[in-house]
Amino acid sequence: MCCLERRGPNDYSIAGTRTQILVDKDPIKTSFEEWARPNNPIHIRPSAQVVWPIVSQEILNGDIWRASGITSELQLYCTVIGALVFAALMFFTGWFHYHKATPKLAWFQDVESMLNHHLAGLLGLGSLSWAGHQVHISLPINQFLNAGVDPKEIPLPHEFILNRDLLAQLYPYPITGGSMAINIAHHHLVIAILFLIAGHIYKTNWSIGHGIKDILEAHKGPFTGQGHKGLYKILTTSWHAQLSLNLVMLGSLTIVAAQHMYSMLLYPYLATDYGTQLSLFTHHMWIGGFLIVDVTAHATIFMVRDYDPTSQYNDLLDRVLRHCDAIISHLNWECIFLGFHSFGLYIHNDIMSTLGHPQDMFSDVAIQLQPIFAQWIQNTHALAFVATTPCETASTMVVDSKVALLSISLGTTDFLVHHIDAFTIHMTVLILLKGVLFVRSSHLIPDKANFSFCFPCDGPRRGETCQIFASDHIFLGLFWMYNSISVSYILGSLSDQGWVTYITEGNFAQRSITINGRLHDFLWAQASQVIQSYSSSLSAYGLFSLGAHFVWAFSLMFLFNGRGYWQELIEKIVWAHNKLKVTPVTQP
Repeated sequence: MCCLERRGPNDYSIAGTRTQILVDKDPIKTSFEEWARPNNPIHIRPSAQVVWPIVSQEILNGDIWRASGITSELQLYCTVIGALVFAALMFFTGWFHYHKATPKLAWFQDVESMLNHHLAGLLGLGSLSWAGHQVHISLPINQFLNAGVDPKEIPLPHEFILNRDLLAQLYPYPITGGSMAINIAHHHLVIAILFLIAGHIYKTNWSIGHGIKDILEAHKGPFTGQGHKGLYKILTTSWHAQLSLNLVMLGSLTIVAAQHMYSMLLYPYLATDYGTQLSLFTHHMWIGGFLIVDVTAHATIFMVRDYDPTSQYNDLLDRVLRHCDAIISHLNWECIFLGFHSFGLYIHNDIMSTLGHPQDMFSDVAIQLQPIFAQWIQNTHALAFVATTPCETASTMVVDSKVALLSISLGTTDFLVHHIDAFTIHMTVLILLKGVLFVRSSHLIPDKANFSFCFPCDGPRRGETCQIFASDHIFLGLFWMYNSISVSYILGSLSDQGWVTYITEGNFAQRSITINGRLHDFLWAQASQVIQSYSSSLSAYGLFSLGAHFVWAFSLMFLFNGRGYWQELIEKIVWAHNKLKVTPVTQP
């Protein structure tokens, strides 16, 4: 375990090498300098396909480099060289600490000192330096570009730092469709201040500060018993427990970043590049989903291998395990409630549409179900003294006849779709949480803790225990994680009237209130091309798609066939009925 931690500097070297590769494909024979000229970003497509003709065709990342203040290929080359030097330095540091000056295990368990250095040094000073770069370099250069100045005539970056009078004359203006760059600089400045303060919270070699162990053990509530007593030892000795907590924070932040990435666009001209927006959202949603599922994997491994119930008596985790029946039964009831009601609204709309009663459907022109809480949050942005983006007002921003920013009014369709989202997310949480809470014991297999993370089923000898171990919960959780993500995709464009139009010309507000409408215009859109590909030159790709779906369905058949998983879940439903004394009494 210590050896894994000693390779920390090598992680930075890998990151530096990846940055070098990311930047290195841009300078050579690209259209970056032409693209960065005034008014060119809306007429010239960024391209770097000469370097990576297949893998990264048309990848340039020009919006990122322009937002950073890079205007020439020479500056991109300097970034490449800097990333290579940083990677080489980190490679040497990793080799030195692994072979020449190997630290002891206690050095890695000094978490207070580690947190202080990471919070203040890495995050605090890093955010502060980036805020300074944005204020003194990125903002002035982007202001000149927005004003129509040729990149070759813009002063060098160091002149902005030394000439305060020149810097005071520059003000940001978001004509590129992105947010004001000064807001990004303010964000990093505030983050830097917070992390610099946080870097002095924990106690190290001096008497000031707090110890994490003291904080955890002092945190006790009326229903938590011993509270977090013993948690400090768990987090410093079990890497799986520590990794699960880190993954849940990183996964949640990634999903939050995905949601904000398309609503608060930061990079220049990204607002009118709809394909890139969709790719960024999809990319970060999938990463966040996999990280959340990985939380369950490492939490269950910790519960099987590292958890000791004899030394963790009556603490918070022990009390949660003892109340697992109530937790799972309540969450199960919540999923049933959400599933029947959210899907029932769609069934009602389909029936009314079939019978020819549109006035009895749930829609914006019939029976309205307005998302009043989400609308209230939208309206609070209008209370700001100074509007920083057009999204916070009712105005529209158009760049080259494309809608860049527009306040979208929420309606009945959003209410229906988001409740389906709530159902799929709750189902994912139910499956993953059940895998963690029942990984050591259940009514069906009380000695499950003696088995491993994944063990073969016993067939009919023990009441059919197939598909009852932790890895199967993770597999089924992945399936529902995919369901929750797929519902959130709306692959369409935005009109200046505020309508979201799909690629098949289906209107989201009108076609997404019925099951048939969602299948026809969203889920199965352009599926005819895949079906007709079997008799064309693209038949190989169509067969690959068919084979992938077959493998997925074949694996799900084995999962649903294992009655051990369902029997554990049904046991909690029976427990809830017995607890409430609503169990029917039958006589032979």
